[in-house]
Amino acid sequence: MKVCYIIGAGQFGDGLPRPFKEDMVIACDGGFGHCAERGIRVDMAVGDFDSLGYVPKHPQVAVLPPEKDDTDTGWAVKEGWKRGYREFVFYGVTGGRISHTMANVQLLAGLAAKGGHGILVGEGVWYQVIYNEEIVFGKEEEGYLSVFCLGDEALGVCEKGLKYELDHARLTKEYPVGVSNEFIGKESRVAVREGMLLLIGEKKGD
Repeated sequence: MKVCYIIGAGQFGDGLPRPFKEDMVIACDGGFGHCAERGIRVDMAVGDFDSLGYVPKHPQVAVLPPEKDDTDTGWAVKEGWKRGYREFVFYGVTGGRISHTMANVQLLAGLAAKGGHGILVGEGVWYQVIYNEEIVFGKEEEGYLSVFCLGDEALGVCEKGLKYELDHARLTKEYPVGVSNEFIGKESRVAVREGMLLLIGEKKGD
């Protein structure tokens, strides 16, 4: 399935995007600098370019006003969706201001609500949102996994193959029962029958 990679100006995180020909890479403002430093292909550059400090010379550039309703990243998500992408991977969108990270989590929620999927890749951390669905992790997955309710409640929540298991539980926004679970070298899964969940994976410290 084709992927839209969105590169922001924040902490770059683990690994590098490896886009195929059918994928799209959108660099948001200072994310253009991240791409230039790492040799990542850019298909489109967007933003008001206050972070980058200049408007890049690129065949596809969208210069946005500094005062706007959409964040640069939010505008990029809309552009990718308009072009038919339903899978999104974000780099450089965490690790700075917590308000920006939360805004990007809301973008994940918006994608999930429309049937899309996204993941924020940070340094030693990743974020995903699932909605009325199941996600499966391979046995090679390591570290902590925390699961939070996004909304008033999430029903029929199952966590299997992890250190602590849940079976058709009800999660609410008021009580963080799903924090700091752990991968244990087995195939695992998280499912929600009705509602939306935020999943946060974190590496264990040395």
